[in-house]
Amino acid sequence: MVQEIGYDDDVDFDLRDAIEDALGDELVDEDWDDVTDAALIWWRDGDGDLTDTIVDALSPLEPGGVVWVLTPKPGRAGYVEASDISEAAKTAGLHTANSVSVGKDWAGTRLTARGRSKK
Repeated sequence: MVQEIGYDDDVDFDLRDAIEDALGDELVDEDWDDVTDAALIWWRDGDGDLTDTIVDALSPLEPGGVVWVLTPKPGRAGYVEASDISEAAKTAGLHTANSVSVGKDWAGTRLTARGRSKK
């Protein structure tokens, strides 16, 4: 199950359809109260506290699950600085793993659990 947070009429519907086709199931919303394998957060500047949203997404997430933060690309309304995503992830106990273009107007940043430090 993939939980979708921050859905609005500006999301990339082609991306959503492709994810649902790959899953063979619909995305579940923020009110889902069972475990999830991944979280997809649509985030725009002004949406509130990203750290709180990431922490909320972690609550039902299975160990090893992945969180994707999707934000408008530079120059688009609602653009979010990469440093803001990184800071929110760090505060939530995660780190940014990689960023990719996920559509004409959206970029995605994958968040993962911090690895153990080597001694």
